[in-house]
This record gives sequence, structure tokens and C-alpha cells, in this order.
Amino acid sequence: MQLTAGRRTAYLIVLVVLPVVALLLAVPAAWGWGVGPRDVVLAVVMYLVSIFGIAIGYHRLFTHRAFRCARPLRVALMLAGGMAVEGPVSLWAAEHRRHHKYADREGDPHSPWRYGDSGLALLRGLLHAQVGWFYTARRRSDRRHWVPDLLDDPDVRRFDAAYPAVMALSFALPAAAGGLWSMSWQGAWTALFWAGLVRYAVVHHVTWSVNSIAHTFGDRPFRARDRSSNVGWVALLTLGEGWHNWHHADPTCARHGVLRGQLDPSARLIRWFERLGWAHHVHWPNPARLADLRAGPESPSLR
Repeated sequence: MQLTAGRRTAYLIVLVVLPVVALLLAVPAAWGWGVGPRDVVLAVVMYLVSIFGIAIGYHRLFTHRAFRCARPLRVALMLAGGMAVEGPVSLWAAEHRRHHKYADREGDPHSPWRYGDSGLALLRGLLHAQVGWFYTARRRSDRRHWVPDLLDDPDVRRFDAAYPAVMALSFALPAAAGGLWSMSWQGAWTALFWAGLVRYAVVHHVTWSVNSIAHTFGDRPFRARDRSSNVGWVALLTLGEGWHNWHHADPTCARHGVLRGQLDPSARLIRWFERLGWAHHVHWPNPARLADLRAGPESPSLR
């Protein structure tokens, strides 16, 4: 899909500039009329729905086929992922599959090593991986090439077609909940701000930190063809996605945090789905593969 300069600019404003503006507005807003318990509850709920929707739905289910599930859960996870406002599921998956194919090499849409590994080059690369790639990419990943399976899925096609409505719903839901909870327009507006705009800004930069931070810093206990790494605070904020090194070593695995102490709430939720009979054919870690991919002291991935 070729983007004109005007459309790229609009995309940059909606996905990059507006979240930052929302965060900047949060400071005077909190100083002026504060954030109440109701807005905190709604923001946390919307945050969890958005992050789980991306981590479990968009990422582990639709992009990597780490498990299968019943159609109602599949549609619900797709809708939850759409709440993050990171694009239609087919485009998100296409970009991510392309990323895995060329991770940290020519062709990777958002590698932080794009410009080199010197100080300023890496700083520029981190900015590119976090937000810049939306604007600098002349062409988004071809969905017919990267996700033909998703394009053949009627539910995905319907969801992609309805994506503008899903975006609107991501902001309308917290506003409606805040208004009904408080029975006031002020409650609706504050919920729209905190659980809508600010939550959307935080979700974006938290998930994008996997592209930037988790390909630059952290440890790499498993052999991978790229510089994917484990960053604990990123994993905490992304509900398990920050254990990125194992994910690149074994992309179809439903659990990313496979070592002792690596909490992975997304994998835990998939396990609950499996026990309830809602998910099946789950790709759990294989002990033999774990041992085989453990990085030794001479592993290139640790250099």
C-alpha cells in the first residue's frame, strides 16, 4: 500500500503526535481537576483490554498462530486488539511477520540498528523504532504477500472493513462508561480523556518499546538471528511481551517468559482459556528446544 506524503503526514499525526499531545495535556489536567478513582479504574480496564488484545490476539494468535481457539473468543480477541488503535489486524500482522523475516537487517520496518551502532546513530535508530518508522516507511508491508491466510478469513476481512468504527468505539466506550457511572457529562469527558486519550497514548508507547528498547538493551539468554532481548520493565508493562529474546528464538511459542521469574500474564490467560476448553493446539515451550537454544558464551547474539 503506497502512502502519499499527505497521508503519511496524517498517519504520523494520528498515531504519533496525538498520543504525545495527550500525555502533555495530562499534566495540566491533573493539576487543574485531577484524576479520580473512577477514571483510574476505567483507564486500567481499557489498558488491560488493549494490551491483552495486542499481546494475545493480534500477536500470538493472528500473527504467529501460537494457539487456536473458538470463533467467539477469536472475534473477541480481535476486537480487544483493535481497542489499542494500532491498525487493522491484517496490516499489524503483515508488518510483524516482515519484522521477523528481516529482524535487525535490511527490510526490517523498525529496527533500532537501522543507522548503525554509534551513539548518535543508535539514538536516531531508537527514535525510528519507537515512532519514526510510521513516517519514514515509503511502503507498508504488502498484505497479499505477508498475510494471505488472514485475507482469506471472512472474520478478519469484516473486522478490517469495520476498523474505523472500532477506533471510534475505543474512545466511545470509556466515555459512555464514565458518563453512566457518574451520571454526568463531566464524568464522560474525564473518562474520555484519561481512559480514552491518555490510555491510548500510553498503550502505543508501551507496545512500541518492544520494537525499540527490547531490541537494544537487556539480556539475550537464547540464540536468535537478531538482537532481540529481555527487558523486565517492558515485560511488566506489556503483560509478557518484553521477554522478547525467546520470542524471536521460537516465534510460535505461546509463552514468551520461559525462565524462572519471568512473569507472562498473557501466557497465563491463554492457559486459562485452554483449561476452559476455549483454546486448543497451544504451542507451549518444549524443554528440549529450550536447552538447545540456550546461548553459550560464544553466541553471536550476546555480542
